[in-house]
Amino acid sequence: MNRAPDALFDLAVNRAANTLRSLPAAGRGAALGEWHARTRFARRVALSEVVRCLETRPPGEWHWSGGPEGKWQVGKAAFP
Repeated sequence: MNRAPDALFDLAVNRAANTLRSLPAAGRGAALGEWHARTRFARRVALSEVVRCLETRPPGEWHWSGGPEGKWQVGKAAFP
């Protein structure tokens, strides 16, 4: 798979986090797989990479920034 631009990677992780926010823990894996399959831009980022980032998300209001090598930043992303 070609490497997605950092901004696209960040968008995928942040949108995935937003999608999972209101779901119970039990249904998150399936919901994330469905989201990834039906979201055209997200398919350019490996689902395993999105999951890797989501597993380290601290509680509260955070957003991912910096592409695959990035990290969670406090607050909302500038581009939802």
